[in-house]
Amino acid sequence: MTTNKKVFTLRLNENNFEKIKIIAEKNKRSIAMQIEYLIEQHIDKYEKENGTIQLND
Repeated sequence: MTTNKKVFTLRLNENNFEKIKIIAEKNKRSIAMQIEYLIEQHIDKYEKENGTIQLND
C-alpha cells in the first residue's frame, strides 16, 4: 500500500501523548490519524482567520 504522506519523528511529552491516545481511542482513530486530524483542524482555522496559505509547487 503506497502513500504520499511524509514520514517524520514527533516527540511529545508523556502527558500530551497519553491524552491524544485517549482522544484517538474515543474517536476510533490511530494516534497518528488523530494528530493529523488535529493539525488539519488547526490549519483550517488559521486559514479562515488569515487567508489561504499559498504553497510553492
